Amino acid sequence: MKHKAKSIRPFIGAKDYELSRSFYRDLGFQESVLTPKMSYFHTEGLGFYLQDAYVQDWIDNSMVFMEVDDVGLYWAALIALDLTSRYKGVKLTPIRQFDWGRECFMHDPSGILWHFGEFFN
Repeated sequence: MKHKAKSIRPFIGAKDYELSRSFYRDLGFQESVLTPKMSYFHTEGLGFYLQDAYVQDWIDNSMVFMEVDDVGLYWAALIALDLTSRYKGVKLTPIRQFDWGRECFMHDPSGILWHFGEFFN
């Protein structure tokens, strides 16, 4: 099959939709409201759909990996946002180094695990 892919946009859920909308705007994503129960959040050509839907098994098994240019700078920016004191349930895990690269981690207010990483090659 030949085609030119333009984007991949995962769908994620939210335990508290309004809280999650605020969280992702504070994280630096721009929001495009699509329906009263779904928005598209995007930055620099990357994006995802946030839904007003919560299924605990789905949320508990949701992970998103976002590649960044410099995970050290991204980590410093995450810390500066003070998200853990502003949003209940948000957790940050410092940078870890692996044989393929480095990454840090964040759980959003619903519990979705985000990986922010940079590859060595």
